[in-house]
Amino acid sequence: QVRLAESGGGLVQAGDSLRLSCAASGLTFRFDAMGWFRQAPGKEREFVAAISWSGTRFSYIDSVKDRFTISRDKDTVYLQMNSLKAEDTAVYYCAAAETDGPWVTVTAVGEYDYWGQGTQVTVSS
Repeated sequence: QVRLAESGGGLVQAGDSLRLSCAASGLTFRFDAMGWFRQAPGKEREFVAAISWSGTRFSYIDSVKDRFTISRDKDTVYLQMNSLKAEDTAVYYCAAAETDGPWVTVTAVGEYDYWGQGTQVTVSS
């Protein structure tokens, strides 16, 4: 049994910071990568950031790479979000991939096997 649980979302003003957490339970040693995705109303779910389970590889979407940082501490994955903008408003989802494919595929929704319930991030302008 695998479960991912996000937390840390909230309502903030533009320029503020938030740290999202994703607590993973189950056979986490089978995970190849962890990712963060986000989805705004009426939009498709989009990739935000990913980290290999080993912690040696990282990937970020261009719009956040200078502001967000993904990290892992044991079975918890974090997304530190600084200098938040109104366009960052979305439901943020944590995801885990068990299969090991080319690293560039971590940006694809279809590469992930497990998903959390999501946590709302709202940034007021």
